[in-house]
Amino acid sequence: MDLSDLAFEYAPVGLCILENRIIRGCNRQFAQIFDGTSSSFRDVPLARFYASMEDYKSIGARGLAMMRKTGRYSDERVMKRNSGQLFWCRVRGQSLTPQNPFLRGIWSFSDLSEERPMVELTSREREVAILTCRGMTSKEIGKDLNLSYRTIEVYRARLLEKFQARKLPELVAKLSGMPL
Repeated sequence: MDLSDLAFEYAPVGLCILENRIIRGCNRQFAQIFDGTSSSFRDVPLARFYASMEDYKSIGARGLAMMRKTGRYSDERVMKRNSGQLFWCRVRGQSLTPQNPFLRGIWSFSDLSEERPMVELTSREREVAILTCRGMTSKEIGKDLNLSYRTIEVYRARLLEKFQARKLPELVAKLSGMPL
């Protein structure tokens, strides 16, 4: 094994090579995060590891739009292990084919379970939570999700209640796994 193979295989973060959102190869840490072996993930659609098909479609559309501009994408989202367990995950991607961003890319995955415990959320609540953590206002989130800002305020109120947060900064801290 040469040095670059060793670096990929033993990196302290989950890494995978995707082609059209299909896993073509992954390292040991990726396999550990998602409950399997490196060989068990070959040629598996990444869709299997999203919390829902709606998340797969909406995050994919958002990611594709960003990658068309910059060739890169990153977010924190809820994903699903082989066991079905949901967990928070930091995801970063770099396209190797800028003219067609999803054709081939390298992606990293970091398990945030210890920093951010799971709270049962609907897919829309997860979207609002993710965009809230990015610092977007209710109006900006509403525009992005094609909803009224008042609807976003209702979702934020639910999130405040579910996370037992008094104010928006406390909610963002809890969602981000930051100490209060």
